[in-house]
Order: sequence, then structure tokens, then C-alpha cells
Amino acid sequence: MPEILEQTESLEAPGYLFGKYELGKLLGCGAFAKVYHARNVHTGQSVAIKAVSKQKVLKGNLTAHVKREISIMSRLHHPHIVRLFEVMATKTKIYFVLEFAKGGELFTKVAKGRFSEDLSRRYFQQLVSAIGYCHSRGVFHRDLKPENLLLDENWNLKVTDFGLSALTEQIRPDGLLHTLCGTPAYVAPEILAKKGYEGAKVDIWSCGIVLFVLNAGYLPFNDPNLMVMYRKIYKGEFRCPKWTSPDLKRLLCRLLDTNPDTRITVDEIINDPWFRKGYKEIKFHEEHLELKDQSEENSSKYLNAFDIISYSSGANLSGLLNKSGNSVKGERFISEETPEKIIEKVEEIGKTENVTVVKKQGWSMKMEGQNGNFEMTVSIYQLTEKLVVVEIKRSTVGVEQMWKDKLRPQLNGLIYQPPSTS
Repeated sequence: MPEILEQTESLEAPGYLFGKYELGKLLGCGAFAKVYHARNVHTGQSVAIKAVSKQKVLKGNLTAHVKREISIMSRLHHPHIVRLFEVMATKTKIYFVLEFAKGGELFTKVAKGRFSEDLSRRYFQQLVSAIGYCHSRGVFHRDLKPENLLLDENWNLKVTDFGLSALTEQIRPDGLLHTLCGTPAYVAPEILAKKGYEGAKVDIWSCGIVLFVLNAGYLPFNDPNLMVMYRKIYKGEFRCPKWTSPDLKRLLCRLLDTNPDTRITVDEIINDPWFRKGYKEIKFHEEHLELKDQSEENSSKYLNAFDIISYSSGANLSGLLNKSGNSVKGERFISEETPEKIIEKVEEIGKTENVTVVKKQGWSMKMEGQNGNFEMTVSIYQLTEKLVVVEIKRSTVGVEQMWKDKLRPQLNGLIYQPPSTS
């Protein structure tokens, strides 16, 4: 899982974010996000920072959208997919720190003129490698187009923008996805039919559109009238330019097959004669992006990145303490103390009110006291290498005042205070 950091500084003006990133120019704007160039002041590394407004996320009911993007990008590590380094949060924004693609959008390059067949093949091979990798991990992009394909400093392709991606978990009992999405000129005919579709098949269709554009310099299906264009897509009416080789034309017809059942698969693409020319299988060492368990005896789970952001109200981390209205009440806070020290401190605090440990396992323990009227569980989760989240749940019957006046105040010393940004 990407590291989560917090502070109060805004990205609206040039400056430093969390004392770590020197902010540069605005690279682009979206419906609810802005992307900036930035430099890691410690390493000198260039990164892209995507700033998402929490208010717009909530207003547009996009919480699941952002949560999905974090979940997806944290599980993908491939040389042709933009890397997510860490996630940061303030009171008003969520920041994605992403790999910076110096070469910009592939769209900008192809807009200046079509590519040679060899160059088209090179980028298509990189695209198929990335998409095959995504599919093998249950991720379907659903909005592949040259604008979402970036180039690094070595002019290698990088797939980005997983905001419309679907996960395997979203597939309905009929085995299909049903959300209408994508960019009109790149949308697959089965999406237009509104009968459900397979995410992998849709991505293959979009890969076919991308390959056509790279080779031709224009779209296979295009018309000022959207409905006319949709009819062309639905019928698969397109013509390859005269310079297209027979092998490429054959592959394009299989990629842009309107019948998803007979459309070419990733495995079939890799074995296609045109595709295989000069093809070298991309080998890489995949890192596990989940934080490693720092104790063999620790049985606690790690929290989802978006869960942490959701708990947080910004730099005022004491605001992480939250209450529920029923007899089981819960509170969470972030601490930079070690789990062992936190457990030891909570035990000491409990003893002052005759609340003792009855069960302990790894970084979790259960405490009871007050003649059976008070029960409390303490669970500690790793957040970053230096920070942990402490979750305390308690069942109280008539001793709430004791908790509020005597036990909880003694926890304040464990709560993490972020560095000043002044």
C-alpha cells in the first residue's frame, strides 16, 4: 500500500508539500483534479502530483471512484504503467504522488503525424504487455486512448489514468460489467448495446483503436454526428489507409471485431505474426506494494489507504478520534510510537482504574475491568514505516465518564503531532 502522509499546506500556490516536494508548474486539469510537476527535494526525483478536492469528491459522489483508483494503482507495478509512489492527505485534498512521464502524452506526438509501422508496433507491444498484466490481476482499464498513454524520458509508453477502471469484484453474476464508460470514439460496440460486456474484451477493442490511430494518424470511426459515429462503431465500418501492410490490416480486423466472442485475445495477439516481429518479452521483478509485516508474531492487518484518508480531518490528527452512537464505541488516532510502547502505555493507564489485560495477540489486546462493566480492545495497524494507527473499541455500561475523564486524556501523549509547515 502507498505511504500516507498528512499536512495542511495547499497546492494552490508554488511552495513545498510536506517539506518533501518542491512544487512546479500545473501540467493539466480534470473534472475534479489538478496535476502538478514536482521535485523530491531529498532525492531530486521528478514526480507528478495529482491533487483531488475532497469537497468535489463528496459532492460528486466520487468517494468510490477515488478509493478504486488508489486500490487499483497500489496493486499495479509494471514498467509500462505509471507508478503510484505515495498518497498524501490534508483537510481539503487528497494527493497522489505519481511517476513523472517527461515525454508527455502519446496523443501529442501522433497528432503531429502518423507513426511508421515499426514505431506503431513498438508502442503497441508495450501497451499489450501492460494491459495483459492488468487483466491477469483482475483490472480492466476501460478508457484506453492516446491521451491516457504517456511517454517517459526514454520514449517508452506508460499507461495512466485508472479512474474509470473496473475491478473483477464489480463483475455481476452474469459475468459481465454494466457501467457505461469510456471515450466515444474508442468505445466498444457491446458497451453501446447496453447488454453488459467483458472488461478485457473492451480493452482489446480500445487497443485496436489506438493501433489504428498510430498507423493512420486519424480515427477509424469518426463523424461530427455522434449517433452516426456510434452506428459505424456498432457495424464495424472502417477502412485501413492504403499504406497499411496486409499483416497489420488482418490484425486490426481481429482487434476491431464487433463480436466480442470472436475478438482476438491478449494471448492470440502475442502470437500474431505482425505483433511478434522484433518482439522481446518484457521481463521485470514485481515488487509487493503492501507494507511488510514488521513482526513475525504480528497478526494485525494493514489498513486500506483510503480508509486512513477518510478518518483524517487533516493536520489536526487528534480529530481522528471519532464516536459512534451505540454501546460499542470506537476511536482511532495516529501515533509515531512503537506498537510495543503503545501497548505498554495503555496497560499502565488501564491499571490506574483496575482495567487489566485478559487476552493479547501480536499488536492486539483485550482489556476488562470495573466489575465486568468495562471492556476494551486495542488494535494497532502499520501505516508507514514510522506511523501506526491505533484503534480502540469499548463496550461501556455506566462508566463512560470514567473513560472520558480519566483514561482517554492519558492517551493524548501518544497522538502524533505533524511537523509545523510555517
